[in-house]
Amino acid sequence: MEFKQSVKEALGYYVYALVDPRDSKIFYIGKGKDDRVFQHVAVAIVDDSCDLKLDTIRSIKSEGKEVIHYIIRHNLEEKEAYLVESTLIDMLTYSKFNHNNQLTNLIAGHHQWDEGIKSIEEINSIYDCTKIDVKDGDNILLVNLNQSYNQTKAKGVYRRFDIYESTRKYWRISKDKAEHIDFVLGVYKGIVRCVIRVESYKFVDQADDGTIFSKPRCCFEGAVCTDSLYMNADVSDYPFGSQGAIRYIK
Repeated sequence: MEFKQSVKEALGYYVYALVDPRDSKIFYIGKGKDDRVFQHVAVAIVDDSCDLKLDTIRSIKSEGKEVIHYIIRHNLEEKEAYLVESTLIDMLTYSKFNHNNQLTNLIAGHHQWDEGIKSIEEINSIYDCTKIDVKDGDNILLVNLNQSYNQTKAKGVYRRFDIYESTRKYWRISKDKAEHIDFVLGVYKGIVRCVIRVESYKFVDQADDGTIFSKPRCCFEGAVCTDSLYMNADVSDYPFGSQGAIRYIK
């Protein structure tokens, strides 16, 4: 098993978890780049040395099952990967924390909708993408999420609760064009990360954080379509202009 080259380049350094499919428990945390996440299974097949990690993999394979791989955080610098890995290992092995229900967070971490936990299938769907194929009759607004996608770096008007909020507002667009938009696609690094089927729109003079706009800006309302054919599509053939935040596709 291996990643395509485009996926490897997008991942950078990452932290991963190996999960036992028989009880859905993490049995190994590691860090690396390229195909490191898959190498443990490959080693277990050819190496018969006594090792708890390898023994677990062999036991899983002997029952006709496969190790489940998760990417916990990606697009990291190497030193960041070391820190995330060591923190997770501490949390999962420290005796006073190691209980069945050890986390009570109501809100996921800051990277929940970008470099957050992803299955291998999700990683491939995000970074090994097909070009967008626009359905006849669909009027689409592409919106640039570069300022709001990474919420650990977002400031002021770009601070948002989730990716839906980042995608739906606040856009410089005329009323005439707004009323014809069928879908708003939130784009980050040339890939569609959020699809909203537009149900309504309104114009506002002020953002939630108090920012006053020189001209009213558009806020769309609608349904998030996670199963849309546009989701995770490559829209690099429709680049935003210099400093551009929106682009139309008819």
